[in-house]
Order: sequence, then structure tokens, then C-alpha cells
Amino acid sequence: MADLRNNFVGIKSPNPFWLASAPPTDKAYNVERAFKAGWGGVVWKTLGEEGPPVVNVNGPRYGAIWGADRRLLGLNNIELITDRDLYTNLREMKQVKMNWPDRALIASIMVPCEEQAWKAILPLVEETGADGIELNFGCPHGMSERGMGSAVGQVPEYIEMVVRWCKQYTRMPVITKLTPNITDVRRPARAAKAGGTDAVSLINTINSIVSVDLDNFAPNPTVGGKGSHGGYCGPAVKPIALNMVAEIARDPETYGLPISGIGGITTWRDAAEFLVLGAGNVQVCTAAMTYGFKIVQEMITGLSDWMDEKGHRNLDDITGRAVPNVTDWQYLNLNYIAKAKIDQDACIKCGRCYIACEDTSHQAITNFVNGARHFEVMDEECVGCNLCVSVCPVENCITMEQLPAGTLDKRTGRVVDPNYANWTTHPNNPMARQAAE
Repeated sequence: MADLRNNFVGIKSPNPFWLASAPPTDKAYNVERAFKAGWGGVVWKTLGEEGPPVVNVNGPRYGAIWGADRRLLGLNNIELITDRDLYTNLREMKQVKMNWPDRALIASIMVPCEEQAWKAILPLVEETGADGIELNFGCPHGMSERGMGSAVGQVPEYIEMVVRWCKQYTRMPVITKLTPNITDVRRPARAAKAGGTDAVSLINTINSIVSVDLDNFAPNPTVGGKGSHGGYCGPAVKPIALNMVAEIARDPETYGLPISGIGGITTWRDAAEFLVLGAGNVQVCTAAMTYGFKIVQEMITGLSDWMDEKGHRNLDDITGRAVPNVTDWQYLNLNYIAKAKIDQDACIKCGRCYIACEDTSHQAITNFVNGARHFEVMDEECVGCNLCVSVCPVENCITMEQLPAGTLDKRTGRVVDPNYANWTTHPNNPMARQAAE
């Protein structure tokens, strides 16, 4: 059986599944139940500085995007950091850690961007026995307007400065949580590394308005007739998160920097994708809020079964395995040729592939042959874009098949070249022509 034990920057947990800092980790009651369900660790809901806690709205805090089957695809959250007293949280954290010494307990922290504020809170957190801290530089709403959250995370110089303070004033491992609300996520990651961070976690939520109430003309969620932008999370953000994790994992300046992957993880497969793209563990929120804490049991079983099937002994066997295969577009092989093939026995003749190809792509699929409804790919027109595969409702009905080297590509009239070639040397590339001249 695969060994799922996780050691992330020296923080040990029985598996790589942590609950992210969010409403599910707001209090001891929740966290204790999460650990009983099987979660390997939690990041406690973000703590603020000593004094009166923040105030959350008393109306709706979530807006949602659903699929056609009412399946939740994304949540927009306008809740702020913990609205519970700092010392109440600290007492509960200490007790939970005593009760569950084998689980990871991380304190998420957000205080003003002032050295004294960080210096004051770090010893208090350290006394709880927490295994590490996560610096919340990602919250895109409410706190950012106060000069915290993503207001810090969008300025690399601030990130480096605060990380240095934290490394100076605490012995605990420092995990820097990055905002996706930025042009190039590598810059804040580099700044965090320069400041001495032990790891980064990403992504935090994406700034968003998910919908508008067309009766009241206000964004959802609507509070007293008004709405605000919030943080978007859930399955819909996973592609964005995977790309950002991969960018940091393959950046020469941050290569080897431990990453905690966050963003839309709902199944074991989602988690495996983050791990193979360089994440050392994963954090989950929306899936737990949708399906409850026991969803982790399916994640653990699924990941373990897949690793056993593939012969992977432990997490080290899979972590980062896909990173060498992530490249820039200009290095993709232009001599790789593939064509779509439709399995006539599996085809239900719905016509989606034809409509998609005819109206929006390359007019490479028939809809009638000899007077009968029939969908078939015309190789002489197919560019191998695989749009038809994406819109087909029947799994594996349409597949992409590579043309072997030496065979004729009917679309171009040329024989498939076995040699690798990319855009950097292509004769149509102006830069390649200038280099040749």
C-alpha cells in the first residue's frame, strides 16, 4: 500500500491533505471533527492582531456558480478573517494541537504591514505549539482595502520585507500564501524566497463578481441592496491554480521552493495533478464546504489506489514528475500531427461535433453521407484541434490519433517528418529569419 505520509518543510502529517484557512477551520469544534474524519492537517482561519476583532456582514456571504445539474462550480466569498477574539483562537489552537500531536496545525496570520505588529503576534502563536505559520497575502476583499491581504501580496518588495520580519522573530516554518490577482505569480514567489520563506502556498481566491441580481440590479451576494467583489474559489479555479503552481515549480529562480497547492481540489485526481506539477501537499476548502469533512476519505483512498496501481511507493515518487514536461508554446513540436477519429459504434448521432467544427472550427466533420445522418472526420480538413473531443457527450467516442512518421498528412499533402521542430527555427518566424540572416 502506498505511503501517503507527508513531510512538508519539516511539518509532518499522516497524509498530504490539509484544510485551507477558511470558514471550515474557524474553531476547535470544526478542526477536531476534521481530524476525526481523516484530514492530515489544517490551516487555522486567519488570525488578526490583538484588540477588537473584525466584523463580518450578517447577511449572505457567498455567491455561487452552478453547472447545468446544479453542481457547484465556484463560490464567491465575501467573509473576512476570523471575527473571534485572538486569545480564544489561540487557546483552542493549543488544545487541539495537544489532542492531535500527529496532525499538522498551521496558523494563518494577517496583521498590518508594520514590523511591530508581526513581532507582537508571532510569540503568541508560537506558544500554541503550532507547527508553522502561513502569511495571508492573498485575501482580495475587505482586508485589502485596509492595506493587508492582496494589497501586500501584489507588491513583491512588501512580501520580502514581511517574510524577513517573520523569519527573524519566529522559529516556526514560514509559508507565504500568494495572491493570483497579479500579472506574473513568479515575481511574488521570488520575493518570498529572497525573504527566506520556507515555502509558498497558492492560490488564494480570485477577485470576482459572480453574478448580478437583475431584479435589484446589485451584485450577488446582495446585502441590503448592495454587493461587493469577493474571492472566487472552487473547481472552476483549478486550471488557473495548476498553471501558477507549475510556473513557480519550473522557474529557475524558485526551482525547488516547496509549494502547498490550493485551488479547486475536489477529488484525488485533482490532488494528484497538483502533486505531479510540483506541490508538496494540497489544501482544500470548497470541496469540504460542499460535501463535508468526510470527502477526504475518498481523496485518501483514491490517491492510494492510483499510486498502488502505477507502482508509486510514496509521495516523493510522484511530486514534480510532470514539471519537466511543462514548456512554453514556442518549444512544442510542430511536426507532431494528430487527427480526430469517431467511433461509429459509440456515436449517438447528436451532432455536437459537427456543429462545433462546422460553425466555429475547420469544417472537417460530415453530417450526412449517402443521404443518411453520419458523422465522420475528413482527414484532408482536420487540423487536430480536438474541439470535437471536448464537446462530445460520450466519453472516448472521439479520440485523437497520432499520424506515424512517414505517413501522408492529407491536409497538407506532406509526409510526416520524424524530426522535432519548433517555432524558434520555423521559416515563418520573423525572429528565426533575422537570426539566419
